[in-house]
Amino acid sequence: MVLAADYPFLDILWSMIVFFAWVIWIWMMIVILTDVFRRRDIGGWAKAGWTVFLIVVPFLAALVYLIANHDGMADRRIKDVQDQQAIVDQHIRQVATNGGGGGGGPAAEIANAKQLLDSGAIDQAEFDQLKQRALATA
Repeated sequence: MVLAADYPFLDILWSMIVFFAWVIWIWMMIVILTDVFRRRDIGGWAKAGWTVFLIVVPFLAALVYLIANHDGMADRRIKDVQDQQAIVDQHIRQVATNGGGGGGGPAAEIANAKQLLDSGAIDQAEFDQLKQRALATA
């Protein structure tokens, strides 16, 4: 089995370069098409036009799109990430505040018990009991 000896090193290197260029090309097309379909500032016909343009003359279309929309692509991506982060932050705050169930949750029950303890309505033993009960239902 002398198969590897029949394939020179520069051919291996060239094959790797071509393979990585192909992977980059596919990824670039995915990014461009994703950006086209997520855009809200263009209509369906413009989206269809960009898609056909990218399929018929892909190299020219990709270069034209990247040149014409480079700032917009970055701005839209940043806005998408910020919107997703805001949704996650809001969900985390909601779950931390009321346990996610809308009924107060353990954190709210312990906070209410602490307020009762601070006001003198209950003593430390009752506070500990309420705290244990709230943690047990979590």
